[in-house]
Amino acid sequence: MLAAVSLAAQTSYQDRFVTVNGLRLHYLDWGSPDKQPFIMLHGIGRVAHSFDHIAPRFSQDYHVIAIDMRGHGDSAWSPEGAYLVEDYAKDLAAFVEQLNLSDVVLLGNSTGGRVVQVYAGTHPERVAKLVVEDVGPERTNEIASGFARRVQQEENGWASEDELVASLMRGGGTVSEELQRNYAHFGSKRREDGRIVWKRDPNLVKGFVPTELWTQVLKITCPTIYILGGASSIVPLETQKKLKESLPAVEIVTMPKLGHYPHQEAPEDYLRIVQTFLAKR
Repeated sequence: MLAAVSLAAQTSYQDRFVTVNGLRLHYLDWGSPDKQPFIMLHGIGRVAHSFDHIAPRFSQDYHVIAIDMRGHGDSAWSPEGAYLVEDYAKDLAAFVEQLNLSDVVLLGNSTGGRVVQVYAGTHPERVAKLVVEDVGPERTNEIASGFARRVQQEENGWASEDELVASLMRGGGTVSEELQRNYAHFGSKRREDGRIVWKRDPNLVKGFVPTELWTQVLKITCPTIYILGGASSIVPLETQKKLKESLPAVEIVTMPKLGHYPHQEAPEDYLRIVQTFLAKR
Protein backbone atom coordinates (compact mmCIF):
# COMPACT_ATOMS: atom_id res chain seq x y z
CA MET A 1 0.00 0.00 0.00
CA LEU A 2 2.86 2.38 0.75
CA ALA A 3 4.13 2.14 -2.82
CA ALA A 4 0.70 3.03 -4.20
CA VAL A 5 0.35 5.98 -1.89
CA SER A 6 3.86 7.25 -2.68
CA LEU A 7 3.26 7.02 -6.44
CA ALA A 8 -0.02 8.92 -6.13
CA ALA A 9 1.57 11.53 -3.86
CA GLN A 10 4.12 12.36 -6.55
CA THR A 11 1.44 13.39 -9.03
CA SER A 12 -0.17 16.51 -7.44
CA TYR A 13 -3.65 15.87 -8.80
CA GLN A 14 -7.08 16.80 -7.45
CA ASP A 15 -10.08 14.47 -7.25
CA ARG A 16 -13.07 16.00 -9.02
CA PHE A 17 -16.58 14.93 -9.99
CA VAL A 18 -18.95 15.95 -12.76
CA THR A 19 -22.42 14.65 -13.64
CA VAL A 20 -22.96 13.75 -17.30
CA ASN A 21 -25.81 11.79 -18.86
CA GLY A 22 -27.26 11.28 -15.38
CA LEU A 23 -24.11 9.63 -13.98
CA ARG A 24 -21.59 11.10 -11.54
CA LEU A 25 -18.13 10.60 -13.01
CA HIS A 26 -14.90 10.85 -11.04
CA TYR A 27 -11.77 12.27 -12.62
CA LEU A 28 -8.23 13.24 -11.67
CA ASP A 29 -7.20 16.77 -12.55
CA TRP A 30 -3.61 17.94 -12.85
CA GLY A 31 -4.64 21.62 -12.87
CA SER A 32 -3.64 24.52 -15.13
CA PRO A 33 -6.96 25.18 -16.94
CA ASP A 34 -5.16 27.82 -19.02
CA LYS A 35 -3.18 25.07 -20.77
CA GLN A 36 -4.28 22.82 -23.64
CA PRO A 37 -6.47 19.97 -22.31
CA PHE A 38 -5.07 16.43 -22.45
CA ILE A 39 -7.62 13.74 -21.54
CA MET A 40 -6.60 10.15 -20.74
CA LEU A 41 -9.02 7.19 -20.79
CA HIS A 42 -8.22 3.78 -19.31
CA GLY A 43 -9.02 0.29 -20.52
CA ILE A 44 -11.80 -2.08 -19.47
CA GLY A 45 -11.65 -2.84 -15.76
CA ARG A 46 -8.92 -0.25 -15.22
CA VAL A 47 -9.11 3.16 -13.52
CA ALA A 48 -7.96 6.76 -13.95
CA HIS A 49 -5.10 6.09 -11.54
CA SER A 50 -3.61 3.78 -14.20
CA PHE A 51 -1.97 6.94 -15.55
CA ASP A 52 -0.46 8.18 -12.27
CA HIS A 53 3.06 7.44 -13.52
CA ILE A 54 2.78 9.29 -16.85
CA ALA A 55 0.23 12.08 -16.31
CA PRO A 56 2.64 14.31 -14.33
CA ARG A 57 5.14 14.11 -17.18
CA PHE A 58 2.70 16.04 -19.38
CA SER A 59 1.35 18.47 -16.79
CA GLN A 60 4.05 21.09 -17.44
CA ASP A 61 2.66 21.67 -20.93
CA TYR A 62 -0.94 20.46 -20.70
CA HIS A 63 -4.01 20.49 -18.46
CA VAL A 64 -4.04 16.74 -17.86
CA ILE A 65 -7.27 14.95 -16.93
CA ALA A 66 -7.77 11.21 -16.37
CA ILE A 67 -11.37 9.99 -16.16
CA ASP A 68 -12.86 6.96 -14.40
CA MET A 69 -15.26 5.84 -17.11
CA ARG A 70 -18.80 4.89 -16.11
CA GLY A 71 -18.90 1.63 -14.16
CA HIS A 72 -15.24 1.94 -13.16
CA GLY A 73 -13.33 3.20 -10.13
CA ASP A 74 -15.15 5.94 -8.24
CA SER A 75 -17.59 6.75 -11.03
CA ALA A 76 -21.25 5.74 -10.92
CA TRP A 77 -22.57 2.52 -12.41
CA SER A 78 -25.11 2.59 -15.23
CA PRO A 79 -28.46 1.28 -13.90
CA GLU A 80 -29.25 -0.10 -17.35
CA GLY A 81 -25.85 -1.72 -17.83
CA ALA A 82 -25.15 0.68 -20.73
CA TYR A 83 -21.46 0.05 -21.41
CA LEU A 84 -21.05 0.04 -25.17
CA VAL A 85 -18.14 2.03 -26.60
CA GLU A 86 -20.74 4.53 -27.83
CA ASP A 87 -22.03 5.00 -24.24
CA TYR A 88 -18.55 5.90 -23.00
CA ALA A 89 -18.07 8.20 -26.01
CA LYS A 90 -21.30 10.05 -25.19
CA ASP A 91 -19.98 10.59 -21.66
CA LEU A 92 -16.72 11.97 -23.05
CA ALA A 93 -18.66 14.30 -25.36
CA ALA A 94 -20.79 15.58 -22.45
CA PHE A 95 -17.68 15.93 -20.26
CA VAL A 96 -15.83 18.02 -22.86
CA GLU A 97 -18.94 20.13 -23.41
CA GLN A 98 -19.59 20.72 -19.72
CA LEU A 99 -15.99 21.76 -19.01
CA ASN A 100 -16.01 23.83 -22.21
CA LEU A 101 -12.82 22.24 -23.53
CA SER A 102 -11.44 22.66 -27.04
CA ASP A 103 -8.30 21.78 -28.99
CA VAL A 104 -8.18 18.58 -26.92
CA VAL A 105 -5.41 15.98 -26.98
CA LEU A 106 -6.83 12.50 -26.33
CA LEU A 107 -5.03 9.36 -25.19
CA GLY A 108 -6.79 6.05 -24.69
CA ASN A 109 -5.63 2.55 -23.87
CA SER A 110 -7.67 -0.53 -24.83
CA THR A 111 -11.39 0.28 -24.47
CA GLY A 112 -10.43 3.88 -23.73
CA GLY A 113 -8.62 3.83 -27.07
CA ARG A 114 -11.80 2.76 -28.82
CA VAL A 115 -13.69 5.56 -27.08
CA VAL A 116 -11.25 8.28 -28.14
CA GLN A 117 -11.32 6.99 -31.73
CA VAL A 118 -15.11 7.30 -31.81
CA TYR A 119 -15.05 10.74 -30.21
CA ALA A 120 -12.36 12.03 -32.58
CA GLY A 121 -14.38 10.80 -35.55
CA THR A 122 -17.68 12.27 -34.39
CA HIS A 123 -16.29 15.54 -32.96
CA PRO A 124 -13.28 16.33 -35.19
CA GLU A 125 -13.59 20.05 -34.49
CA ARG A 126 -12.73 19.48 -30.81
CA VAL A 127 -9.68 17.22 -31.18
CA ALA A 128 -6.13 18.41 -31.82
CA LYS A 129 -4.23 15.12 -31.61
CA LEU A 130 -5.06 11.50 -30.88
CA VAL A 131 -3.03 8.76 -29.19
CA VAL A 132 -4.51 5.24 -29.37
CA GLU A 133 -2.85 2.42 -27.45
CA ASP A 134 -3.06 -1.16 -28.68
CA VAL A 135 -6.55 -1.14 -30.17
CA GLY A 136 -8.09 -0.48 -33.54
CA PRO A 137 -11.67 -0.14 -34.74
CA GLU A 138 -12.57 -3.81 -34.16
CA ARG A 139 -13.20 -5.98 -31.13
CA THR A 140 -13.53 -9.66 -31.95
CA ASN A 141 -15.73 -12.21 -30.21
CA GLU A 142 -12.58 -13.86 -28.83
CA ILE A 143 -11.57 -10.65 -27.04
CA ALA A 144 -15.11 -10.03 -25.79
CA SER A 145 -15.56 -13.52 -24.37
CA GLY A 146 -12.12 -13.38 -22.73
CA PHE A 147 -13.15 -10.47 -20.52
CA ALA A 148 -16.40 -12.20 -19.55
CA ARG A 149 -14.40 -15.25 -18.41
CA ARG A 150 -12.07 -13.03 -16.39
CA VAL A 151 -14.94 -11.32 -14.58
CA GLN A 152 -16.37 -14.71 -13.68
CA GLN A 153 -13.02 -16.04 -12.46
CA GLU A 154 -12.40 -12.98 -10.27
CA GLU A 155 -15.91 -12.83 -8.84
CA ASN A 156 -14.87 -14.03 -5.39
CA GLY A 157 -11.99 -11.55 -5.11
CA TRP A 158 -8.90 -11.91 -2.93
CA ALA A 159 -8.19 -12.22 0.78
CA SER A 160 -6.00 -9.10 0.85
CA GLU A 161 -4.53 -6.38 -1.34
CA ASP A 162 -1.17 -8.16 -1.18
CA GLU A 163 -2.78 -11.32 -2.54
CA LEU A 164 -4.28 -9.29 -5.39
CA VAL A 165 -0.89 -7.73 -6.17
CA ALA A 166 0.71 -11.18 -6.22
CA SER A 167 -1.94 -12.33 -8.69
CA LEU A 168 -1.28 -9.30 -10.92
CA MET A 169 2.46 -9.89 -10.81
CA ARG A 170 2.03 -13.48 -12.00
CA GLY A 171 0.26 -12.33 -15.17
CA GLY A 172 1.62 -8.81 -15.62
CA GLY A 173 4.62 -9.37 -17.87
CA THR A 174 7.13 -6.55 -17.42
CA VAL A 175 4.84 -4.21 -15.43
CA SER A 176 6.62 -3.15 -12.22
CA GLU A 177 5.34 -4.10 -8.79
CA GLU A 178 4.93 -0.40 -7.98
CA LEU A 179 2.49 0.07 -10.87
CA GLN A 180 0.63 -3.16 -10.11
CA ARG A 181 0.28 -2.13 -6.46
CA ASN A 182 -0.98 1.29 -7.49
CA TYR A 183 -3.62 -0.36 -9.70
CA ALA A 184 -4.63 -2.79 -6.96
CA HIS A 185 -4.86 -0.03 -4.35
CA PHE A 186 -6.96 2.44 -6.33
CA GLY A 187 -8.83 -0.09 -8.46
CA SER A 188 -10.17 -2.30 -5.68
CA LYS A 189 -12.35 -2.10 -2.57
CA ARG A 190 -13.20 -4.23 0.44
CA ARG A 191 -16.48 -6.09 0.13
CA GLU A 192 -18.83 -6.46 3.10
CA ASP A 193 -17.53 -9.96 3.75
CA GLY A 194 -13.94 -8.64 3.87
CA ARG A 195 -12.85 -9.88 0.45
CA ILE A 196 -10.98 -7.50 -1.86
CA VAL A 197 -12.82 -7.01 -5.18
CA TRP A 198 -12.40 -4.75 -8.18
CA LYS A 199 -14.14 -1.36 -8.25
CA ARG A 200 -16.12 -2.15 -11.36
CA ASP A 201 -19.69 -3.00 -12.30
CA PRO A 202 -20.00 -6.72 -13.15
CA ASN A 203 -22.42 -5.61 -15.87
CA LEU A 204 -19.50 -4.17 -17.85
CA VAL A 205 -19.62 -7.46 -19.73
CA LYS A 206 -22.96 -6.40 -21.26
CA GLY A 207 -21.17 -3.73 -23.26
CA PHE A 208 -17.93 -5.59 -23.88
CA VAL A 209 -19.21 -7.22 -27.04
CA PRO A 210 -17.90 -7.71 -30.58
CA THR A 211 -17.58 -4.19 -31.99
CA GLU A 212 -16.84 -2.54 -35.33
CA LEU A 213 -16.15 1.20 -35.36
CA TRP A 214 -14.86 1.91 -38.87
CA THR A 215 -17.74 4.30 -39.69
CA GLN A 216 -16.59 6.68 -36.95
CA VAL A 217 -12.86 6.03 -37.27
CA LEU A 218 -12.80 6.87 -40.99
CA LYS A 219 -13.99 10.38 -40.08
CA ILE A 220 -10.90 11.14 -37.95
CA THR A 221 -9.05 14.15 -39.37
CA CYS A 222 -6.50 15.06 -36.67
CA PRO A 223 -2.91 13.76 -36.47
CA THR A 224 -3.18 10.28 -34.95
CA ILE A 225 -0.74 7.72 -33.60
CA TYR A 226 -1.47 4.07 -32.86
CA ILE A 227 1.05 2.64 -30.38
CA LEU A 228 0.92 -1.16 -30.46
CA GLY A 229 2.49 -3.91 -28.40
CA GLY A 230 4.57 -6.18 -30.60
CA ALA A 231 3.44 -9.29 -28.72
CA SER A 232 -0.22 -8.26 -28.95
CA SER A 233 -2.49 -9.43 -31.77
CA ILE A 234 -5.36 -7.01 -31.10
CA VAL A 235 -4.60 -4.84 -34.15
CA PRO A 236 -3.75 -7.26 -36.96
CA LEU A 237 -1.65 -6.29 -39.97
CA GLU A 238 -4.65 -5.98 -42.29
CA THR A 239 -6.24 -3.48 -39.89
CA GLN A 240 -3.00 -1.52 -39.70
CA LYS A 241 -2.86 -1.43 -43.50
CA LYS A 242 -6.42 -0.10 -43.74
CA LEU A 243 -5.71 2.59 -41.13
CA LYS A 244 -2.63 3.75 -43.06
CA GLU A 245 -4.59 3.85 -46.31
CA SER A 246 -7.65 5.55 -44.83
CA LEU A 247 -6.55 8.19 -42.34
CA PRO A 248 -4.91 11.38 -43.63
CA ALA A 249 -2.40 11.89 -40.80
CA VAL A 250 -1.68 8.59 -39.12
CA GLU A 251 1.41 6.93 -37.64
CA ILE A 252 1.61 3.37 -36.38
CA VAL A 253 4.43 2.49 -33.99
CA THR A 254 4.97 -1.04 -32.71
CA MET A 255 6.88 -1.53 -29.47
CA PRO A 256 8.68 -4.89 -29.76
CA LYS A 257 7.91 -7.70 -27.31
CA LEU A 258 5.33 -5.69 -25.36
CA GLY A 259 1.73 -6.68 -24.69
CA HIS A 260 -1.53 -4.78 -24.32
CA TYR A 261 -0.34 -2.07 -21.90
CA PRO A 262 2.84 -0.49 -23.34
CA HIS A 263 2.40 2.63 -21.17
CA GLN A 264 2.89 0.41 -18.12
CA GLU A 265 5.23 -2.23 -19.52
CA ALA A 266 7.84 0.23 -20.85
CA PRO A 267 6.83 3.69 -19.56
CA GLU A 268 9.96 5.61 -20.54
CA ASP A 269 10.00 4.32 -24.12
CA TYR A 270 6.26 4.94 -24.39
CA LEU A 271 6.64 8.50 -23.11
CA ARG A 272 9.34 9.23 -25.67
CA ILE A 273 7.08 8.06 -28.49
CA VAL A 274 4.12 10.14 -27.30
CA GLN A 275 6.21 13.24 -26.59
CA THR A 276 7.84 13.05 -30.02
CA PHE A 277 4.41 12.75 -31.66
CA LEU A 278 2.96 15.67 -29.71
CA ALA A 279 5.94 17.89 -30.53
CA LYS A 280 5.29 17.61 -34.27
CA ARG A 281 3.50 20.52 -35.92
